[in-house]
Amino acid sequence: MNNFDEKTDRRNTHSDKWDNMERVYGISADEGIAMWVADMDFRSPKCVSDAILELVDGSVYTYYGDQRSYLEAICNWMDRRHGWKVDPKWILSVNGVNNGIALAVQAYTQENDGVILFSPVYHAFASLLNANNRRIVEGELVNNNGRYELDLDALEAQLQGDEKLMIFCSPHNPGGRVWSLEELQAVAAFCIKHDLILVSDEIHHDLVYAGNKHTILALAAPEVRNRLVIMSATTKTFNIAGAHIGNAIISDKTLRKKYIATMSAGKVSANRFGYHMAEAAYNGGEEWLDDWRKYMAENKRIFDEGINAIPGLRSMNLEATYLAWVNFADTGMTKEEFTDRVVKIAKVAPNSGDTFGTGGENFLRFNIATRRELVTEAVKRIAAAFADLQ
Repeated sequence: MNNFDEKTDRRNTHSDKWDNMERVYGISADEGIAMWVADMDFRSPKCVSDAILELVDGSVYTYYGDQRSYLEAICNWMDRRHGWKVDPKWILSVNGVNNGIALAVQAYTQENDGVILFSPVYHAFASLLNANNRRIVEGELVNNNGRYELDLDALEAQLQGDEKLMIFCSPHNPGGRVWSLEELQAVAAFCIKHDLILVSDEIHHDLVYAGNKHTILALAAPEVRNRLVIMSATTKTFNIAGAHIGNAIISDKTLRKKYIATMSAGKVSANRFGYHMAEAAYNGGEEWLDDWRKYMAENKRIFDEGINAIPGLRSMNLEATYLAWVNFADTGMTKEEFTDRVVKIAKVAPNSGDTFGTGGENFLRFNIATRRELVTEAVKRIAAAFADLQ
């Protein structure tokens, strides 16, 4: 078993999550618990560091060329883990999934076009749409007894006719939903009916807990292939976000040609280290991932049981991801009041739910991909901060 309880001190390592916590939250890294930025406090698989050491020992850091082994690693992984047979020519490497989604927005839409999101959802989607001057169309998810569901009828009723693209988060961040086959097919049918390009962000598709099965959208609805862009990466799976490498997988030739033209206009290319890290992770990280899923299932249990024991707080049951989504609505407190208790009293730094869009106002998002000692301590601190409700 890999040792995920190993203490890895990330302070003073240029860590966004730990070294920027005091600037953003007013909590020093010496006394706070960083649970905001979506990376892990675990060492990446040894195969990744071995690949980097081999590259460093070579002392030549030139342009990366001949992607054949890299593409083969992706194709083998998708086939082995997800039953999806990918043609290497479908794969376009980008500077991470956010960059890849922004390129899709630029390739397939114009300024002021409508782009659909299912909110609350990963906050970077809205920020990149605003930066590209696109109109955000929010299809608010239905919170059905602590589980998000789609409401496509309500979404359809608010369409104005200028919508060109949908960004779909699968599995969902921050709700942790693994969408069913029927839900995926309904989304695909909606996009066909309304002539929408469908961008499926599947960056968390390997981080699924036992008892749940993620289906690649291309497999769930083959009929949508001529309008489908799948975004994938090793970065979330293996904790190598600093590699800034991801993939747009586009099986339709016409759609792919348009995407490539946008990449060329922006001179997009991934970095040499990212290619090596991603290939090594896909070729040698499988055991690490399987151990991670077991370890994180217990982290999730400890966090959920502890949080749900606090009156007024409810943590959504994660089917995937390591990003717990906690509802504070039943405390009767304002966003400022419950956030102050978590940040200023408990000294735990989560993400504010309102940044995820409509429906997130009463929530905070907590990154529980850290050693169990810190997850347990965070729950203890939060419980103490809300002790007057118990």
